[in-house]
Amino acid sequence: MPIIKSAKKRAKTARKATARNVKVKRSLKNSLKAFNAKPSSSTHAIAQSRIDTAVKKGLVSKRKASRLKKRVSAQAKSAKVKLAVKSAAVKAAAKKSGAKRTAKKKA
Repeated sequence: MPIIKSAKKRAKTARKATARNVKVKRSLKNSLKAFNAKPSSSTHAIAQSRIDTAVKKGLVSKRKASRLKKRVSAQAKSAKVKLAVKSAAVKAAAKKSGAKRTAKKKA
């Protein structure tokens, strides 16, 4: 248990960051599992988007992301999935899953 005030703050910050990171990692794993279970253009777009998000957050390295995207694309190609426009597929899948979009912060 931290005694120093700054250490207590750092522990609190670390708990919050861990919760955020777990959420992003879980969504990445779930999207990859969903794509593996049912390859489609919408699940492919979601999986690629979640991979990019994980890279942006620093949870997955660029190399691992590249490898994951390559595997997903190869599986989509072997399943003869026609790739649709990314933004339309992501929006449609987000509506189905009931995902909430975060509001933009005011400047």
